[in-house]
Amino acid sequence: MQAQISKKVAPSFSKAALKSFYRRYRTKSATISTPILGLDLPDIWTPPSCTRPLLPNPVGNAPTAKVIDGNSIAEEIRSEIADEVSRMKDAIAKVPGLAVIIVGQRKDSQTYVRNKIKACQEVGIASLMAEFPEDSAEDEVVRAVASFNDNPSVHGILVQLPLPQHMDEEKILNTVSLEKDVDGFHPLNMGNLAMRGREPLFIPCTPKGCIELLLRSGIEIMGKKAVVIGRSNIVGTPTSLLLQRHHATVSVIHAYTRNPDVIAREADIVVSAVGVANLVRGDWLKPGAVVIDVGINPVEDPSSKHGYHLTGDVCYEEALPVVSAITPVPGGVGPMTIAMLLSNTLNSAKRAFRFS
Repeated sequence: MQAQISKKVAPSFSKAALKSFYRRYRTKSATISTPILGLDLPDIWTPPSCTRPLLPNPVGNAPTAKVIDGNSIAEEIRSEIADEVSRMKDAIAKVPGLAVIIVGQRKDSQTYVRNKIKACQEVGIASLMAEFPEDSAEDEVVRAVASFNDNPSVHGILVQLPLPQHMDEEKILNTVSLEKDVDGFHPLNMGNLAMRGREPLFIPCTPKGCIELLLRSGIEIMGKKAVVIGRSNIVGTPTSLLLQRHHATVSVIHAYTRNPDVIAREADIVVSAVGVANLVRGDWLKPGAVVIDVGINPVEDPSSKHGYHLTGDVCYEEALPVVSAITPVPGGVGPMTIAMLLSNTLNSAKRAFRFS
């Protein structure tokens, strides 16, 4: 008999309780067979103490880090995409099409979708949108996905996450045609990304954007030590796979990692994607390291117009005098994610039309 933790039950456990269970589980290995895939435990991160003061400048110098401007790099990529879409339209009278499905009235999801639709318009990609109320039946969303699968004018399908709790996210995402999975989440795309010598049809947008930032900033990846903080299917895991594709030596830090600061301090490249504000402090970073901060976290700020400001996973003020290059939040990885979505949609249309 194998001990298991249900995915739906596990998040209600505290991090300490889960660790205690795991210790007790290992001590009973003589009577309980260990699952070959291990226990499916959720990553529950402990936010850093808000009272810990900023560290003094560890090198005694003014900040010298290069700020990697995701806005300008994304604008450059969008311009390249617009040129290709225009060339396609002139040559074969066709343009790429992106379909977006959104369920519910979450303000953040609606903002993300509006930004994606606007970006499509700017580069000449046609866009379609299917909106559903929060209490819609799962089958309605599945039918919408199937309809877009069959629509030859649609080359990419995006299901805006998160979905309402009563819907099976995995079932809906797996309904998306492999050839239109511009988010890159289909198991076959992820599997081909993980295997040497294989090529996925699509690379997940945020990880692809992280690597583009490094490449277009002239930062060497091959042979470097890289640390990815976070192991989600959306960002952490595919980012670690992509870095390995570029021949970096990769370590992954997760919520159960011991001495994460010590491991991070060895890295030439640090990518943080856990969604915990200021988790990575200046003393986690090796002098001269490159930091890609994927986190976008609202932090209460009474002086701000909206009552909060956005910050990353990395304590920016502490990192600046230590590292050689860093992405800001906002204005770093965020605009690259949308640019990569447009890029994936263009590539899908090129395959469909056999256009090169």
